[in-house]
Amino acid sequence: MRKFKQIALIAPTASGKTDLAIEYAKKNNANILSLDSLAIYKEMDIVSAKPTLKERDGIKHFGIDEIYPDKHFDVTTFIKLYKKAKEESIKEGKLLIIVGGTSFYLKSLIDGISPMPKISKSTYQKTTNLCSNLKKAYNFLYLKDKEYMQNIKPTDYYRVEKMLNLFFETGLIPTKYFKLNPPKPTITEPLNIYEIAIERDILRERIKKRTQKMLEEGLIDEITYLEKKYTKAPNSMKAIGVKEVLDYFDGIYSKIELEEKIVINTARLAKRQRTFNSSQFPNRISMGLEELKKKLLFKNNNIIATCCYN
Repeated sequence: MRKFKQIALIAPTASGKTDLAIEYAKKNNANILSLDSLAIYKEMDIVSAKPTLKERDGIKHFGIDEIYPDKHFDVTTFIKLYKKAKEESIKEGKLLIIVGGTSFYLKSLIDGISPMPKISKSTYQKTTNLCSNLKKAYNFLYLKDKEYMQNIKPTDYYRVEKMLNLFFETGLIPTKYFKLNPPKPTITEPLNIYEIAIERDILRERIKKRTQKMLEEGLIDEITYLEKKYTKAPNSMKAIGVKEVLDYFDGIYSKIELEEKIVINTARLAKRQRTFNSSQFPNRISMGLEELKKKLLFKNNNIIATCCYN
């Protein structure tokens, strides 16, 4: 019997979770799965604040540098990454640490998502034709399924396209399809979830220092390169840290205002992350960074949920 051990570490951006996860991985022979919506992109190094190769120090990471910035991904991407990370961790006899600020993906792994049908070429073509006028495509779906579509923005091309494919392929409106095909959880084994609790003022100061570091390390040059190579069109180019620099290029902000705007928007993101974590993970173990370090690094007894495999 081979034991599979895993834990999750969640916290708002700039709280210190990445450093703690790497330190814990070194001490416990672990792999790391990053649940970060920006670190998944190659070439977006400074703006994502992803750990450098040196900082990773030989620890195998999944979910970092997986796709290029002009490629789309969704929660199914992280499901595949989790399955891969789990499989390799079992083979290697290693612990798996799931860590990230985008806790929505962790929630989706635990609660599951509905299986989607295979989309035929004829369906793709039909959807593409209708989506040439996004407003018309959205209204088409809205009239058929107001209950579901009222939660989707008319400008959300990806989700409108996805629901059109679903409707044309199955003949079912989204509400009915998802009722007939309930979510299937991906993480079915026990999972202890740890959260770094951090005071707002302290977090704000950490965000400010990290923003200053990003600018010193060449954030503006990185965004210049990314815009030239990928344009402003990809979703990745609308992320915090990217969009503010692009506005700086357009003369909307001065360099001082640029830094302030990134700090403000990052702090707002952190607030949303904290709210999500507190509402979606009621059984999480929440404590300050130093206290959590002591618990995970120095009192490593009965803290990891364990499963066994043949």
